[in-house]
Amino acid sequence: MSDDAFAPATDAHVHLMPEGLIEAIRSVLSSETGWSFDHPVAQPRIERLLRAAGVERYVALPYAHEPGIAADLNEWVLDRAADSDMAVPFATVHGDDDVRAVVRDAFEAGARGLKFQCPVQECGPADPRLDPAFELAAEHDRPILFHAGTAPMFEDSPHVGAEAFESFLASYPNVRTCAAHMGTYEHERFIDLARDHETVFLDTTMTMSPRSPAVVDFDPAEIADETLVELSESIMYGSDFPNIPYPYEAERRGLLARDLPRAAARDIFTRTADRFLGVA
Repeated sequence: MSDDAFAPATDAHVHLMPEGLIEAIRSVLSSETGWSFDHPVAQPRIERLLRAAGVERYVALPYAHEPGIAADLNEWVLDRAADSDMAVPFATVHGDDDVRAVVRDAFEAGARGLKFQCPVQECGPADPRLDPAFELAAEHDRPILFHAGTAPMFEDSPHVGAEAFESFLASYPNVRTCAAHMGTYEHERFIDLARDHETVFLDTTMTMSPRSPAVVDFDPAEIADETLVELSESIMYGSDFPNIPYPYEAERRGLLARDLPRAAARDIFTRTADRFLGVA
């Protein structure tokens, strides 16, 4: 497929946070992975680059790495999204916060969903501290995006994995939920969950790029074209921008090279995000 199969696209996995916080996150990532980052962190520059690439909408994802910062972070994201015609604001909460109050306030202020970077936040889909957040997501019909898999360096984390994700599905079967990064390194189990549950979504972030083998030690060839076509209504494009250690266009290059049917490509690049977000 040519690049015109990409645009207009929705990027379902973009991190929008205060510049100082993103720089601190990058410093930790660089020290742990050896990655280097060249992309801008200021919202106007992020949006200019995304728009130039053919993105018309992106899901703005914060996460709270420690207690006590989520409420202010959510307010910051919502304020920035209010001035943007591209950003779809999500909220976050830490397991040691007043979870119900933080999430209720965020939803009432316009947050369209929740994001959890489970291994970093040390709370995940099976954490009972987050039950008030999950209950509110069900009540308000808001989706949740989890870093639920073990990639790229979280195999020993007790907060991720298909088993914890399945526990969430059993308790909250009607909440639309996405496993970021195709659920790697347990992608086969997460793909089966997407087959079995209409409310389960996956995003392609950092797993379907030609750079994925070098960056996250995952070969996109492990996911067949047939799987992408079969589950096109459950798989959505994401990038992790601006915290990716390669050019933005590399994120979609592998998907475009698949030469998928046009209908499947439109699902992956935009329509599946509509379903995840609950957009008619």
